Amino acid sequence: MQVCQRPNHTPRVKTTAARAALAGGRIGALALGLLGVAGLACAADLTVSPSQKQTAQKVAEQGVPLSELAPDAPESHTVVSGDTLWDISKLFLKSPWRWPELWGMNMAQIRNPHLIYPGQMLVLVRGADGRAHLKVADGGGGPPGSTVKLSPRTRSSELDKSPIASIPMHLIEPFLNEAVIFEANELTDAPRIVAGPDGRVVLGKGDTAYVRGPTNGRRDWRIFRNAKPQIDPSTKEILGYEAAFLGTGELTREGGTQEVVGGSQLPVPASVLVTGIRQEIGVGDRMAILPARDYSQFAPHSPNAPISGQIVSIYGEGLVAGQNQIVALNRGARDGLERGHVLAIWQLGRVQTDRTDPKRVAMKLPDEKHGLLFVFRTFERMSYALILTVKEPVRAGDRFTEPDAR
Repeated sequence: MQVCQRPNHTPRVKTTAARAALAGGRIGALALGLLGVAGLACAADLTVSPSQKQTAQKVAEQGVPLSELAPDAPESHTVVSGDTLWDISKLFLKSPWRWPELWGMNMAQIRNPHLIYPGQMLVLVRGADGRAHLKVADGGGGPPGSTVKLSPRTRSSELDKSPIASIPMHLIEPFLNEAVIFEANELTDAPRIVAGPDGRVVLGKGDTAYVRGPTNGRRDWRIFRNAKPQIDPSTKEILGYEAAFLGTGELTREGGTQEVVGGSQLPVPASVLVTGIRQEIGVGDRMAILPARDYSQFAPHSPNAPISGQIVSIYGEGLVAGQNQIVALNRGARDGLERGHVLAIWQLGRVQTDRTDPKRVAMKLPDEKHGLLFVFRTFERMSYALILTVKEPVRAGDRFTEPDAR
């Protein structure tokens, strides 16, 4: 598998084939060629499924029905810094995760995928046959509706050197390797901090932590505290263990044993330099292996099959959550969830009395869809998701489904 690097925060896609791999979902780009690296992408990690390509090819021949456009879809949109493909898709379609239709709307013009940058103009063409198509117009002063061939070119503006993201990546980047569900409570037997310098029990960045437990020469570590069981709201089954991320450390000296006066052999803890801190680190905290940071792209798309579940918890011990917060779900890889899935959040309908009925009959109002989730990390039985949009506060126990569920 290709390893993605992120030099100077400016990813590069070297081949057309790599760019083509960026269309792994049902959302976000206005064309396959517009899906882009999205700022943190590794293009080779993503593929287009046969069904998605078939959908796009069909739309390429026919266009999109005008009825599928957003009611206030603009005639054109010039991409600006800060735009995301999610935001732009919402401008044109009623359902922003239906990107194959959008790809198909522009497939004839953009046979080979390229990136979408600030400064490019996207033009919506409404046909007399009741179908819509997209074109990429010359954002550098060409006449409205004129098209240009998408090919590599020199960009003079500092503003448009980086392709836009498919979603607000800065909101989930800190959680890509810090939000962790342990399948079992592995931290129970993990290396633990037993002492600090000068007898201190609270450590900061640059301090040395003394650690007992099997380090096995591994250099990079994450530091956690308080692995808490995550309970399924319905079955009450333990789905995994979530631990608070505290910071990072680097092994500087292995532990061992040393003979002391009297001939006794005493354990000597390993030395770990605290290299990063997110929360206060102290004696008793545990260490886990630090994996390579994952910057591969997320291609938002709807699940291929119906799925339903519930929110287990709000990340950070909150009681309620809103837009741009993280929640844990009681479904994971074994249930078919994958990175990039877009899910609908439902608000439970209230039980109330029908005051118009003399018998005062109790009734339950229907559940209402009121937001969208974006799955960015999956484990065997659980997942983490970002709340993209929401109308009402989200709570543990709220249910979710595929976005088209009714």
